[in-house]
Amino acid sequence: MRTIRIKSYEQWRHIARGLIAGNASPAELQLVEDDGQQSLFCETSRVDSLPGKIDFRVPRAFLLLAESVGYHRDARRWNVLYRVLWRIRHEQPQLLDIETDDDVIQLTRMEKQVRRDAHKMKAFVRFRKVIQDGVEHFIAWHQPDHRIVRKVAPFFSRRFAGMNWTILTPDESMTWDQSNLTYGGGVTRSDAPGSDQLEDLWKTYYANIFNPARVKIKMMKSEMPVRYWKNLPEAQIIDELLADAPRRVEKMIEQYEGFDQTAIDFLPTLDSLSLPVLQKAAANCKACDLHCAATQTVFGSGPADARIVLLGEQPGDREDLAGQPFIGPAGQVLNEAIEKAGLVRGELYLTNVVKHFKFKVSSAGQGGKRRLHQKPNSREIRACRPWFDAEWSCLKNADILVCLGATAMNAIMGPGRKLGDTRGRWIETDHSQRTIATWHPSAILRSYDADSKSQKFQQLVDDLKFARDSILNTKESGEYDV
Repeated sequence: MRTIRIKSYEQWRHIARGLIAGNASPAELQLVEDDGQQSLFCETSRVDSLPGKIDFRVPRAFLLLAESVGYHRDARRWNVLYRVLWRIRHEQPQLLDIETDDDVIQLTRMEKQVRRDAHKMKAFVRFRKVIQDGVEHFIAWHQPDHRIVRKVAPFFSRRFAGMNWTILTPDESMTWDQSNLTYGGGVTRSDAPGSDQLEDLWKTYYANIFNPARVKIKMMKSEMPVRYWKNLPEAQIIDELLADAPRRVEKMIEQYEGFDQTAIDFLPTLDSLSLPVLQKAAANCKACDLHCAATQTVFGSGPADARIVLLGEQPGDREDLAGQPFIGPAGQVLNEAIEKAGLVRGELYLTNVVKHFKFKVSSAGQGGKRRLHQKPNSREIRACRPWFDAEWSCLKNADILVCLGATAMNAIMGPGRKLGDTRGRWIETDHSQRTIATWHPSAILRSYDADSKSQKFQQLVDDLKFARDSILNTKESGEYDV
């Protein structure tokens, strides 16, 4: 039995490649966590003594799964990953499709736990302001369940790009100086600063967003576990807010205040979602008032294994009547651009960030009327956004997200961007590292002159070609080198 110590996913991937090349059976191996201490009872194999690279490919889904599982704290993960890799190589290439397989179940469970832990860290990190050498620095302490610091680091560097900050955890710390990320060792809670004036701002903010009409304590503790409360300034006022909730609800009813709903309130609660399940649920969405005038919900359309996703603003008049996205005049422009870019519409997933048609009725002469497009407001976009997030989570092979127009771009990349400055290049987002913005076909139709229309159409085609070429440049059939 050979024992090999592993420090990280990258090292596991390198070692696994060599082990596969050497035809090393999982039964002959023990891949253990490298805690920096030598064991008297284990003989550690040298990494550089392993065989070199071989021509071996695995499904891209396995690499994504393995990278995420690598952040898990379970010491068995390296052995399970190698056993699954071995079985994909020698027994069942489509092993990941067998959802009842014990190894697949184990890896899937670990991946979900890592994903949930990363979500919690993004939500519950609270910075305290300190002054270092006359410069503001923000420090937070967090205790994640798993070793996810490097997984969430890009999120925090994007979210707080204009701040100097440090996040401390028991395993590792990370520091951002507005240009570079650096990592250090783990620390204890006592090394982090205590309270500061920002805590009052957090309490005020939480008190204002706290909706007493939607108090579900069990769900609240599930979404914001009690063990995080000691690090959350706002947690200090939860009891007070809960005690005052009935009075505030009565006041809201008396004043006919609206209830702040989003599509999350209409999402199915099933453990396993699919596009058909989401589409059926979205048909009953009433998270905003757009459902009142629209004919129906216009859900996304396309294969569940699509690698490129096109995201528009909202359905138009024709789409609203037919219940299909991009089938009206703008859809015809898009079809032409897709064809010129060398793509096939039937292989793409097309959807909108808002699922209902927003319009105003205008006179069309001779007693007729017509419905004119109106841009959805931020409240309507926010209410509908969870549907796209859920769609994306069901598109397991989705790799490239193309935002058509400024509304989709700002919904995904954040506000404040100009389409003309952003289009045509990759922007890393929470959905994909390869997210690109380009013109909405409706903007091309509305162009004032032929030159502008021709230029924008060509740019749309170029941006779609850019997405297509990126797919072609990756390994064929979604497979990547191990």
